[in-house]
Amino acid sequence: MTKPGLLLIDKPEGPSSAQVVHKVKILIGAKKVGHLGTLDPFASGLLVLGVNEGTKVADIFLRAPKSYRGVIALGVETDSQDSTGTVMEVRDVPPLGERELRSVEQRFTGELQQVPPMFSALKKNGTRLYRLARQGLEVPREPRAIRIDRIALRQLNAAELEIELDCSRGTYVRTVASDLGKALGCGAHLKSLRRLACGHLTLAQATGLAELGDMVSRGVVPLISIAKGLSHLPAVTWESPWLSRLRLGQQEILNQIGKPLKGEQVVRILDRQGQIAALVEWHETSVGGHWRILKMFHG
Repeated sequence: MTKPGLLLIDKPEGPSSAQVVHKVKILIGAKKVGHLGTLDPFASGLLVLGVNEGTKVADIFLRAPKSYRGVIALGVETDSQDSTGTVMEVRDVPPLGERELRSVEQRFTGELQQVPPMFSALKKNGTRLYRLARQGLEVPREPRAIRIDRIALRQLNAAELEIELDCSRGTYVRTVASDLGKALGCGAHLKSLRRLACGHLTLAQATGLAELGDMVSRGVVPLISIAKGLSHLPAVTWESPWLSRLRLGQQEILNQIGKPLKGEQVVRILDRQGQIAALVEWHETSVGGHWRILKMFHG
């Protein structure tokens, strides 16, 4: 049976994240595979997959900041805000210099409000927005708070910009591209997109689907252990008796951890072999707070 862990895939353009998950599940013969944060079909790059118990840590990576590189096509607006959509408007692109690019970078850095696109999986009265969009409908959407920690624009030619950005969960990069186009006075859409990182995991660690097939044929599955995949989180190592009590649901033993340090919210509990036994989360209360089990893992 395939071990639990994380599998980092360099997703190609074309297939959906769900199609990649299905292919990998068959390829490695795992009981359970799930993506820990989707990529649009037209996008490529880092797709983090959870294998077996690795699917339990989805929330950690869904909440993680992401890094991307892409190409913005100026002067052409599409209904989907990317290259897969129908062209809605074409406008002339004004001459752009360093001053204009640096100014718009500054405007799009920090805490922002973003209106989600109609072509998205968000729901309105129980219906996915993209289903409404395909019917030619548009409904009001509430803006959502996002954060862009870094954005860099580089002119490729008169009508295209390269964009790199580090952003928070929930950021639609194609909406960033569309909004940038509006800010520059010509409209725009996202021509291509590649995810470079998810939290501390990077594209350099990922394996292509063809390469994965070759590795599996040699009996190798390039899994990252759950403990290593979550190495950015603080950890404590416990003896077996304490772990046994925790597995019985005796959460009062979590008092052994002590109060969290500044910024700590989730902590790994490891066994003596360095394998992850549990994730625990700090909950603030009127009497000071306490740790609670977030996820348990089989020993």
